[in-house]
Amino acid sequence: MNFTKLVASIFYTDISDGLKLFVDCLQFSIEHKDLNISQPYCVLGKDGIRIMVFQDEQLAKEHYPEIRLETNNIEEVFAQISVSHPNLLHPNLNKVTVRPWGAKEFAIKDNQIGIRFQQW
Repeated sequence: MNFTKLVASIFYTDISDGLKLFVDCLQFSIEHKDLNISQPYCVLGKDGIRIMVFQDEQLAKEHYPEIRLETNNIEEVFAQISVSHPNLLHPNLNKVTVRPWGAKEFAIKDNQIGIRFQQW
């Protein structure tokens, strides 16, 4: 078996929350959008990563995912996010911290998802 990518599906009560996080804060691009249907969704991409963001109230209430994004320059990512969207910094990991397993990490969260940024 050979896999080339993992594409996360994330469900929001209001898709605009997901677009604020991924497009406005993390600078993903909208590769496809279908917003005027019963279950609006967007395909977002950046640096070879794809995420599908859906608006579905029932599934949003059932799923609270946490994902990790690896980077080669966590200080740069932290500097940008802490200036542009400081309100998203997770209160338990709101600065770059060396974790017991050796990775540098910090985290953000909105009302639906947690994202840990990680540099090994």
